Amino acid sequence: MGSRRGTGAVKVDVDTRESAATLQAANAVAIGLRVFALFLGIFFLAQSLNKLAWPGDPQLLLGRFQRWAPTARPEVRWYLEHIATPLAPLLARIIPVSEFFTAMAFILGFWMPVAAVLSLFMVLNFHFGTAAFYAWDFLRDGTGPPVIGGLIALAIGGRNLPFTIQRLFAARGKR
Repeated sequence: MGSRRGTGAVKVDVDTRESAATLQAANAVAIGLRVFALFLGIFFLAQSLNKLAWPGDPQLLLGRFQRWAPTARPEVRWYLEHIATPLAPLLARIIPVSEFFTAMAFILGFWMPVAAVLSLFMVLNFHFGTAAFYAWDFLRDGTGPPVIGGLIALAIGGRNLPFTIQRLFAARGKR
């Protein structure tokens, strides 16, 4: 801190090196999250393209539920039989579209926290429906903890990241 002057003002010496280092670290984190969002977007795009046939043939999804149910744990079997199977025609349309819009949100950079929360719900539903949570191998699954952790990170810190449409429009609005 500084010394008192005659007018009662306080002189404060600020170390700008620390604030510059903090800003540089924050920028690096934001760029890292943006890169992660891009790659997660590519992942969701590939997932959605893999399901292009589902809206026209809901039996493709229903067949999966029917294959998983007989060997599933009781709570997962109940979920598959009472929730997933009756909703299969609707889910066969919603899932590919949701994955595609999630991909666009992450790749282009708009509404990323909202997209992250909604897709987190979708991913958790998938892993519950396949009973993946109950297997030790789930911890080594690339679609498990890395995707779930990434979605949580984007839900928390995915606002106003660099190189996004959202930031581009915000910058144009200030002009």
